[in-house]
Amino acid sequence: MTEQVAISVTTTRSVDVVGIPFIADLSGALFWEEQRLLVVSDLHLEKGSSFAMRGVLLPPYDTIATLGRLAAVISRHDPRIVIALGDSFHDRTAHGRLSTEDRDAVAALQAGRDWIWISGNHDPMLPSDLGGTVADEVAIGPITFRHEPTGACGEIAGHLHPKARVSARGRSMERRCFASDGERAVMPAFGAYAGGLSIRDVAFAKIFPKNGFVAHLLGDRRVHAIAASRCY
Repeated sequence: MTEQVAISVTTTRSVDVVGIPFIADLSGALFWEEQRLLVVSDLHLEKGSSFAMRGVLLPPYDTIATLGRLAAVISRHDPRIVIALGDSFHDRTAHGRLSTEDRDAVAALQAGRDWIWISGNHDPMLPSDLGGTVADEVAIGPITFRHEPTGACGEIAGHLHPKARVSARGRSMERRCFASDGERAVMPAFGAYAGGLSIRDVAFAKIFPKNGFVAHLLGDRRVHAIAASRCY
């Protein structure tokens, strides 16, 4: 990071929401240590095959790559609960395009833990044969987990795929990020092919009305906390 932004950059392992600390994993997941609860958002499984059906050919490895990263973060934290925060599948029929190997991988990740699929706008009608349970949202203590952010206090949501751009070592760098003001948080997309929306977009101003939120950028080796006002 350049000297201009160095005073606003800190190494952080925590994103706090209404006083509850969540470990911010470099993968883009959040871990609530007290509850042993892992949250991921916007996996967008089978996005590659969805594009292929429309004639846009992408390497067909997004699902295996995303599930591999998810397996790694589950191994690191060994959660007893996993919440997939909506848009786990890129379209309404994507789950039917999972290979046998990918279905087995999902089952292995679910083994020995509770798994909750939150419905998203891309996958509003999740099937019952994927294991785990399906819900529109989940409330645990003061925290509500849902797909689309409303700006409510105590909310952790996804949907917007936040990303931020900063200057680093004389060049511009754009990364996925968590966006949080301490009262609510929006998670980055976890999926290998998922895109992003700049935190300077008006959509974030609606969620964080005071504009005093922080972008927790996913760096190469650590998470950098940078005031949103210093991003562009």
